[in-house]
Amino acid sequence: MKYGSIAAGEQTTLETACCILESGGNAFDAAVAAVFTSMTSEFTLTSAGGGGALMALPYNSEPILFDFFVDTLPKGSEKLDFFPITVDFGTSQQNFNIGKGSVAVPGNIAGLLYVHKRLGLLPLKVVLEPAIVAAKNGTVLNESHGYLVKILEPILTYDHYGKTIFKPGGTLLKNGDKILLPGFGDFLDQLSKEGEDFFYKGSGANYIINALGDGGLLTRKALKNYQVIEREPLKSTINKYMMYTNPAPSVGGTTIAFLLQLLENTALENIYGPTALAYAMKITSKAKKDIYINPEDENQITKLLEPQIISAYSKIFTNQGNWFPDKTNTPSFGSTTHVSIIDKTGNAASVTTTNGEGCGYFIPEMGFMMNNMLGEEVLNPSGFHLWTKQQRLPTLISPTIVVGESGPELVLGSGGSNRIGSAVSQVILNTLLHKMDLGPAINAPRVHLEDNVLHHEVGIKIDKKAIKDKTIKIKRWGKLNLFFGGVNAVTKTAAEGDPRRGGVGIVY
Repeated sequence: MKYGSIAAGEQTTLETACCILESGGNAFDAAVAAVFTSMTSEFTLTSAGGGGALMALPYNSEPILFDFFVDTLPKGSEKLDFFPITVDFGTSQQNFNIGKGSVAVPGNIAGLLYVHKRLGLLPLKVVLEPAIVAAKNGTVLNESHGYLVKILEPILTYDHYGKTIFKPGGTLLKNGDKILLPGFGDFLDQLSKEGEDFFYKGSGANYIINALGDGGLLTRKALKNYQVIEREPLKSTINKYMMYTNPAPSVGGTTIAFLLQLLENTALENIYGPTALAYAMKITSKAKKDIYINPEDENQITKLLEPQIISAYSKIFTNQGNWFPDKTNTPSFGSTTHVSIIDKTGNAASVTTTNGEGCGYFIPEMGFMMNNMLGEEVLNPSGFHLWTKQQRLPTLISPTIVVGESGPELVLGSGGSNRIGSAVSQVILNTLLHKMDLGPAINAPRVHLEDNVLHHEVGIKIDKKAIKDKTIKIKRWGKLNLFFGGVNAVTKTAAEGDPRRGGVGIVY
């Protein structure tokens, strides 16, 4: 490759990464630039008001996990602006909790600028320029993102500013229309001059508090106290490879590692078949529920990978017994996007960012919507507004890099809330164990077990006789459905975006 291998969630996002590599930037410059562009081109999936994580593997160096996910906020005596809003998916409806009281402390701005300063080569102004152009000149909504705008209309157009962006002239934007965010472009221009202090301590912080202070939990002190954390990645072996993924307090990376070790430690025939894989997902879910009982304990989830724990649950898996029926919930949608890059030098970057579904409120002076992470049920398993201090909200996002003898073999990540782990795991299994090419590995039909429902795409045959618990419901989805995540992945010779969410890839 002359410049690099890139996979992203949308064409303009991809082109930004290409532009930065062509300008002499490395994988980290390109990843940061691409994410900032995605805040326009993939508006429904990420935002300056959200959070994320970036797994970095500098050439001939140790990997680093940059944690810039959102922070929780303690609940006081405030009367919160916090309420459900219904989103119609056509075949079903789902309530999302939004409002000022759903906003957690955002981390994307701090994290992306931190990574750029730590590992980038180009000046910040150069890195942000493509995103500024995209915001001011607009990007065209493709079919996937046009659909997302349609189903998320009640949130995107909740306040007046949102209506001016997504319903100009009274008509909702659709596939083929341009989304224009001139205010966001001006904000990025300001950010290139003043840096993160503008957002967390200066005028930007004032704009945020003025917009959300009445009815929300976010404070100037919380913004000022936010910190990016460099973490040692979670390491796990699979076959002859080393996998690096998001460690605690993230639960996503740990559950991926547990699932893969569960499969690898089990001497069963056809353990990678769809029904057995679904059962492994159920064992993983049970183990997580058994062990991870206090989300405020940031390291509790790491117990999942203790040898005696893996051994105990491996025995349950080997016996292929009880499926542990659970209540059936409506799975969360998962507004998240991912960029994977390997550059010509051998640097690798895997970055996942999210805004939840958004809180419904824009910051007019900066042109973006804030997150609704404190209203996401999957991220607040004990209930809403029960956090007692400012700390990282546990996340499912799992930027991952698999390394072999010659360096990065597979760089990947996914959107999709609870389906992130199953999507990433299945692509890893397809590529490293089934020896599939990257495109077929991503396009292969997926299975996902959540609570008491076994979901699968067309093309997968479920052995119903192997499911001992007859209360398990089976739901069949169409081919390449966005429900099953959006894995964007690269190797040194291939790059594939997940067609389920409009992803694209290029090696050039």
